[in-house]
Amino acid sequence: MPQTKDDALSHLLDTYSVEVTSRDTASLKAVVSQLRPGTEVFVANLPKETADVLVKACAELRQAGLEPVPHIVARNIADRAALDDMLRRLTGEAGVRTVLSLAGDRDDPAGEYDASLQLIRTGLYEKHGIGRVCISAYPEGHPRIADGILAHAMADKLAALTEAGLQPLLVGQFLFDAGQIVSFARDLRARGIAAPFRVGVAGPAERTKLIKYALRCGVGASLRALKERSELAKSVMAGETPEDLLRDVAVAAAAEPSLGIEGVHFFTFGDPGSSVRFAEGFRGAAISRQTFSAAAGA
Repeated sequence: MPQTKDDALSHLLDTYSVEVTSRDTASLKAVVSQLRPGTEVFVANLPKETADVLVKACAELRQAGLEPVPHIVARNIADRAALDDMLRRLTGEAGVRTVLSLAGDRDDPAGEYDASLQLIRTGLYEKHGIGRVCISAYPEGHPRIADGILAHAMADKLAALTEAGLQPLLVGQFLFDAGQIVSFARDLRARGIAAPFRVGVAGPAERTKLIKYALRCGVGASLRALKERSELAKSVMAGETPEDLLRDVAVAAAAEPSLGIEGVHFFTFGDPGSSVRFAEGFRGAAISRQTFSAAAGA
């Protein structure tokens, strides 16, 4: 068990992932040049982007020694044949082993799918050698879906993944309140859900940008916590990092291993380099402390 808050934070950041969009070449270059080999990079595919763009981005990440995790968005897919072909190319050309299965936010589905559960039930993930499927979790709720429906949908997706022999990973939407994250993890376990939970946070960014994306994504109560910080009153343009939030989550995760918290997922808002430098800074500090302690005890 980590001995200090700093140790707890560095331990939590032993596993982290970042997010980019498939056409964002600057972000792709940033993660390729800065991330440790084997780090997971989630790749968003926007509604009007073709599968070619997604496959190309994932292949570049794989060639760089990183682990691409493409978003497979139900409402962006025309039909089963299109899904089959996309998964065939992602696994064959980019070595994809994990995907994030999503419904999508668009109101007009491109074809026959409008829910992540439908994708899971096609049998195409396991057909193409996908071993793990991430699904979204909403510790603060969803702006357009009632809590009861969300809970039922999660249970259905987890049951379908188990039936298909696929490993699940819950990936949280970002928010700004550590207490809500910990409470959500406790509630998962109280409901008998054992799937690991990766905490979603906003990477380092200007507060104005965080507020803009939070409003767009429906983050509500915890956004008020961000707005109410005294630093925000001094300078709304000042930078914000998730250090305090993650430190609190890390301490709770160390004290309660039963929470099943597995690392951190950074929403990067077009600047993954800042998230990588933030995470690696704490990991590097932990390594330095360990080296010093070992030398002192020699």
